[in-house]
Amino acid sequence: MDETAKPLRIPPEMATYADKHEIFDLMQFLMTSLTTDKPDDPIQYLIGLLKESSPDGNFSMNYTENQLKPLDKSSRDRNLNFMFCFCILQDIPCELWVKLIRQRLSKTDCFQRGWVLAGIPRTREEALCLQEAGVIPEHVVMLEAPDAVLIERSLGKRIDPVTGDIYHVTFIQPDSQEVESRLTGPEIHVMEEHTVSELLKYHRSVFLLQRTYQNCLKKINADQPDVDVFTQVLTHVMSRHHSAALHAPRVLLIGPPGSGKGQQARLIAEKYDLVNIHCGELLRAASADETSVGELIKPYLESGLQVPDNLVLQVLTDRLSKLDCTTRGWVLHSFPRDVEQAQKLRASNFIPSRVFFLEMTADVAMERIALRSVDPVTGERYHSVYKPPPSERVQARLRHKPKDSEGQLRIRLKDYWKSAPLLHEFYPDAVNVNAELPPHSIFELLESHVVRRLPRRLSVSGMIQNMS
Repeated sequence: MDETAKPLRIPPEMATYADKHEIFDLMQFLMTSLTTDKPDDPIQYLIGLLKESSPDGNFSMNYTENQLKPLDKSSRDRNLNFMFCFCILQDIPCELWVKLIRQRLSKTDCFQRGWVLAGIPRTREEALCLQEAGVIPEHVVMLEAPDAVLIERSLGKRIDPVTGDIYHVTFIQPDSQEVESRLTGPEIHVMEEHTVSELLKYHRSVFLLQRTYQNCLKKINADQPDVDVFTQVLTHVMSRHHSAALHAPRVLLIGPPGSGKGQQARLIAEKYDLVNIHCGELLRAASADETSVGELIKPYLESGLQVPDNLVLQVLTDRLSKLDCTTRGWVLHSFPRDVEQAQKLRASNFIPSRVFFLEMTADVAMERIALRSVDPVTGERYHSVYKPPPSERVQARLRHKPKDSEGQLRIRLKDYWKSAPLLHEFYPDAVNVNAELPPHSIFELLESHVVRRLPRRLSVSGMIQNMS
């Protein structure tokens, strides 16, 4: 397309809708399922997939049944189907049990709710058989512990023949005397010699198994309390892999004066080729263009009054609608300043995908701003403490901005603290960043959240309380 011949504007709703509903991931899932299952009627097959929700597949590879308790708990808390395939598949040919697992995972409940598969695969060959059958997990968790701990757990294991629940004489004791009285001890296949033999088999196959799932594998130390194991497993399961979709972040930086919004916006824009949008600079540029909107803005800027929100939104939305902002993404700062402006920005269908609050104390803000000055000749900024002028000649011509005076700064800080709580409520998923850190440390924190995908939302506190 020739943008100069026909100005091209992509509606902002398109990018917002695609991000919200993860259209790229949906298409990727449909194509993966289509090429894996090879249905006779592709159209009807895709229609059937679209009528249901895509699952979250999870593998857990482990070598003692005692380690399965946190995984079973994780699957129940996330409403997933939990399948333990360790003992029942001992003498069944690989092709048959792969077919059985494939049939079970193709059920509607597994497709809609997801699944957790434990105890299988035990070797690389079994893993490859599952992959050939289209059983490909999104996350793989490998629980590890010293052999001595595993042997102790196996020897102390007790089973409730009524419910099938697993207990341990030391670590997992029943709550009632009735249950304790009917517990049965380990049979011959879990005695020490057998456990040692199984561990040797495991150690011979674990390296190739790790290589098979190296792109989605997480190793977790199982020699710790169940709550800690569960928390680490859940954190990994809730994480999301990198997406190959077009990455055009829409970043919003909010913070008090002196928090470094402009500096961080410049660093992010330079590294990821985003459009750096400073609301104040946009207004000054519009005023200099001598357009109809610029003529309306100019009197406010010359008198030092605040530009009305409707004029600000008109200039801002016009810039955000440009093709470079749509295709490359943008980083916005100095707007919105209050929740009313945030609501108007959202009503204009410009919704940031990442919001950061750069937090700092009033004392630090005063120190950063009240002591800074500008060289009117070069435009270079200096600070009496952090970046003093190089010579007395430069020092003599430095000027302080009127808005950086102590009185004006206190007013600006007061206005920010007044609007900050409502802005936090308006952006509940925003990330709070300590703006008193060194600039490079702040940038690394911002960068990690801009690049990575947001984790799935899930209430973890209630789950942990239920485990205790």
